[in-house]
Amino acid sequence: MLKKLSLYSGIIIPVWLFIGVAIAGTMNPGYSHIEQAMSELGARGSATHFLSPVINNFPLGILFITFGLHLISVFKSRLAIASGVMVVIHGIGSISAGYFSCDISCQPESPSNSQVMHNLSGLIMFVSLTIAGWLWVYLGKRQLGSTPFSWFTLVCMTIALGAALMLPHAVESGHYFGLYQRINYGAFVVWLAGLSYMLSQCHENVQNSAPPSVG
Repeated sequence: MLKKLSLYSGIIIPVWLFIGVAIAGTMNPGYSHIEQAMSELGARGSATHFLSPVINNFPLGILFITFGLHLISVFKSRLAIASGVMVVIHGIGSISAGYFSCDISCQPESPSNSQVMHNLSGLIMFVSLTIAGWLWVYLGKRQLGSTPFSWFTLVCMTIALGAALMLPHAVESGHYFGLYQRINYGAFVVWLAGLSYMLSQCHENVQNSAPPSVG
């Protein structure tokens, strides 16, 4: 059961993220998914300051760590193992970002220590999952024998990068930060779900090809 949970945790992540963010957003009057960052759901003074990390950052962090450990355990390739380590680091960053809440609006002129740690955690999350994703542009064919998955990964990473490049402009203009952030993170977790699905298919093929037990 635990092995199956670790295998399918990558598929669970985007579903959990969507539901968790939707619930927290609904409980914040006037919150805009288009304009505001997801971090603002757990900001000090928000209606879901305590709830958002509990239903989002902490369980998602555990799911990322679980899936990362699965990658580490099933592959012998150093690059594949490195991708697993990056996913684990991303999960730790998610938990850290939830523990260290951002200040109101998440962009104060004089950030608190918690805001600084939150920003650092977010940077670690972005860099770690970016590295993991780009590694699988190469590993998709090498480790899974799937050129289509390599192309799928490339598309997801390109979308994530493109959205990330739009974030500074969104901050400057004051519009669409939430939209670009969700496109960025959405592309990452959809890719991760795709990898989880590919691994589950490989797992099923191995089971189906195994000789029947005797006795």
